[in-house]
Amino acid sequence: MKSRGLHLEVARIQSEINRLFELLARLREGELPAGGAGEWSPAADVAESPTELLVEVELPGVAPDELELSTEGGQLVVRGMRAPSAARLEPGAALLHDERGLGRFERAIPLSVAVNPHKAVARLDQGVLTIRLPRVPNRRGTPVRIPVEAGGDAAPVDEGEQR
Repeated sequence: MKSRGLHLEVARIQSEINRLFELLARLREGELPAGGAGEWSPAADVAESPTELLVEVELPGVAPDELELSTEGGQLVVRGMRAPSAARLEPGAALLHDERGLGRFERAIPLSVAVNPHKAVARLDQGVLTIRLPRVPNRRGTPVRIPVEAGGDAAPVDEGEQR
């Protein structure tokens, strides 16, 4: 089980590296102001059971209608917008400490198993987005026996016989 945990940690680090390179490319292309203002990445936890993949993403202050979820290239992508809080909008208010992201965000989370995104369920409750993705049988890697015939060269496969 330690191997799976290590695999997930490596996948998370790879995802963060990819996100940083994407931000760098967008900065070079002039899509973002210097410093990447308005971009942040929410924290996420991923758990796996025999029947589903469970993803929890911390999104305090984000409204459900500001979220967009999709699966792309073997990843779950969470995009959205976090608006400024009322205290930030109040005239004369001064922000003393700021650790939570503000503005647009995007988080790509590698999917470690095959899932059915058409049956996924997402719920935002008390600042935590919970996404349940049902697992599907992963047939890749399943052994398939290939019969061996005695005799000369193997006959070429007819195009009509390929699956």
